[in-house]
Amino acid sequence: MEEGRRLQRIGRTSKDPVRLRRAIVVLMSAQGQPVRNITSLLQVSDDYVRDVIHAFNERGFDALDPKWSGGRPRTINDQVRERICLIARTSPADWGIAAFSTWSLTKLAEHLVKRKVVPALSREPCAGSCMRARSPGRPRRHGKPPPTRIS
Repeated sequence: MEEGRRLQRIGRTSKDPVRLRRAIVVLMSAQGQPVRNITSLLQVSDDYVRDVIHAFNERGFDALDPKWSGGRPRTINDQVRERICLIARTSPADWGIAAFSTWSLTKLAEHLVKRKVVPALSREPCAGSCMRARSPGRPRRHGKPPPTRIS
């Protein structure tokens, strides 16, 4: 009885679509709906419905929460990231490159590979490395130095 109320409350208030869908599957199963009806209503597979029900029977309400994995492991460690940012803050002329006066992401990535700072690098990780290295405050305003804080 209490489980049913809790499932209904999750169904009404959940902001996470995965949690909501899983709660609806369990609630429909508890109401005696066959797997075929649940799959046709929610547009999911038979295996998904059975997996959700079995997981709920084993782990309870914890089974409704999605367990997101960490994703792809980082290919650039903090030491290399710091070196990339250091090079990005210098002028290309400091490295003997007279063809351009400022780094573009493409040119910086090519330079880092040529100098063997990294074995391979595309523009996006190059930009992301330097952006994450900045302080986690407001985005930097163009042409203005960051505000100083007085404690």
